[in-house]
Amino acid sequence: MRREESGEGTDTFTLRKRDEDMGESKNRKQEKRAVLDRRDTLKMLIGAPLAAGMGWTSSEVMLAAEKVARSQESEEPFQAQFFNDHEYATVRVLVDLVIPSDDRSGSATEAAVPEFMDFILTDKPEMQTSMRGGLAWLDAQCLRLHDSSFLQCSDEQRRGVLDRIAYPDSATPEWSHGVRFFNSFRDLTASGFWTSEMGIEDLGYQGNVFVSEWKGCPQQALDKLGVSYDD
Repeated sequence: MRREESGEGTDTFTLRKRDEDMGESKNRKQEKRAVLDRRDTLKMLIGAPLAAGMGWTSSEVMLAAEKVARSQESEEPFQAQFFNDHEYATVRVLVDLVIPSDDRSGSATEAAVPEFMDFILTDKPEMQTSMRGGLAWLDAQCLRLHDSSFLQCSDEQRRGVLDRIAYPDSATPEWSHGVRFFNSFRDLTASGFWTSEMGIEDLGYQGNVFVSEWKGCPQQALDKLGVSYDD
């Protein structure tokens, strides 16, 4: 997973996993995907530095992802336990700016990332102040610049504020608090998305595929390496 590379001034605060060289259609990937237990898949995916870099363990991320899956099976509408109504509405807008929908998959809200965040933060009280403070800081900056909360700002205004805090190397000192908050928020968004069913689908993750017959390395690969089985 990487941040999309693009020109100056573009929305590089948006996260999307892209590997255009794979070139394989989604239907073909679905045909080849091994049947994996969801728990095993999540364990493998969140063993990466992504979760650790956020201050959450892989087991905590996996537990939150499983809670999201169970909540989606329930007929009861989701009720946030940590976020208040305004915070939760802000989070829903913000995560979709980080991971919008595209031709490969839906957006972060469609993958239930806000619910994932609420489960994580409910179980991690030591992280609640920084999240709540960060959302309040974001509103304060929008009020200062545009006389409107983040929710009330236009899409262009929201993106303009995020551009000021999305790039740590170029951010000015007065925006340092926002940089720390947004880096954490963006990473948590990614953790929630790519441990969801939709995110795993987006990755095209196949897991361990059983090979019934080993036919050796393809000749094309051997030719490229300049070797042969006769060497």
